[in-house]
Amino acid sequence: MATKKEEVIEIKAINRKEVKIKIIGDTPLIVHAWSEKAKRMMLEAQMKTTKTKAKDIRDPYDDFINSMYWLDKKPEESTPEAFEKAVKAGAKWGFPIGSIKMAGNAAAYRNGWVKNQMQLRGSYFLRSEWGDMVEILNSTPIMREDMVRIGMGSADLRYRAEYQNWSMEMILEYNADGELTLEQIINVINAGGYSVGIGEWRPEKDGDFGRYHIEI
Repeated sequence: MATKKEEVIEIKAINRKEVKIKIIGDTPLIVHAWSEKAKRMMLEAQMKTTKTKAKDIRDPYDDFINSMYWLDKKPEESTPEAFEKAVKAGAKWGFPIGSIKMAGNAAAYRNGWVKNQMQLRGSYFLRSEWGDMVEILNSTPIMREDMVRIGMGSADLRYRAEYQNWSMEMILEYNADGELTLEQIINVINAGGYSVGIGEWRPEKDGDFGRYHIEI
């Protein structure tokens, strides 16, 4: 009885390459992270455990402190003194690194470089030592006050952090044998910084903040 011939499967290695890239902010970056208080209130509303009560007294500086993505040295108190102490101690702030890839993919699609954004999702990856965050460099946040519309013609004040003259460094991983070349990927990320941006009031949201260009 003839034995069945074993099928040989060749697994082609992914030609992974890495390059360090830097993005330079062209306009100020405004951030607005979800605070623990805001997330708790959303959860209570979804679970229908929220009880009618008087609104808490607004603390602008607390809003400012909690609008940031703290990587290290977040102060326990939301006061100017505690913030200054954290800055002197070497506080670090970040921003979701996935937003940079989303901006690039959106720009590439709108420019007609790809048929759909799905095509880009597995073409390259952005990483940093902070996991899903990338550190904001060369900038100490300042507090800004903005009037925003919240629907039905009503308005509210928002207190958020703004970074001026900022930059970020990250690792770009890509497949050197993939559909896109390194030059094309770099241009995708760069286009995202020009026409989409990151953070609040970016070009995608009718603003001019959070724009940047890429530097290798």
